[in-house]
Amino acid sequence: MKKIKLTLVAATLLVAVVACKKETTPPSTPPPPANEEELITSVRLTFVDTAGIHPTVVALFRDIDGPGGNQPSVFDTIRLKPNAVYAASLEFLNESVNPVDDITVEVLEEATDHLVCYSVFGANASIVRTDSDGTYELGIASRWTTQGASTGSTQVVLKHQPGIKNGSCDIGDSDIELSFVTIIQ
Repeated sequence: MKKIKLTLVAATLLVAVVACKKETTPPSTPPPPANEEELITSVRLTFVDTAGIHPTVVALFRDIDGPGGNQPSVFDTIRLKPNAVYAASLEFLNESVNPVDDITVEVLEEATDHLVCYSVFGANASIVRTDSDGTYELGIASRWTTQGASTGSTQVVLKHQPGIKNGSCDIGDSDIELSFVTIIQ
């Protein structure tokens, strides 16, 4: 009988120890939220002559159904005057929804993860980004300096570089990539 009582006490203690044992494996942590890519249907470049001589120029790209659908409904040519300096601003919009979603706001809020890259081919113009995320240039604002009359193209690329931005256009994914015909005359 004594042996049975001792076995029952030992079994009860074992059950109590096992039941009170703390979980040693950490609970699973949820994965980080995926970056939701925004649909950019429209890009607007606005050029203001810093000397106040030439009229403001707006160049627009619009493709309401986004990539892969119909051709863009608007794809303006950038037309600037020679020997001028323009303060340029860039807007990214999603016009497929009502009200229109201004993606520029998100790009500015996540400036440390974005970079606008400009490349000029054939046109006598140079572009300098004039805004930054506090460490690296951003490119929503820029200065365009034109020289003599010419025709070429300007590539505008919004790069998404979360956690890897280093000021280079060679890394990251492209959120949108456009090539505007550019005429200086």
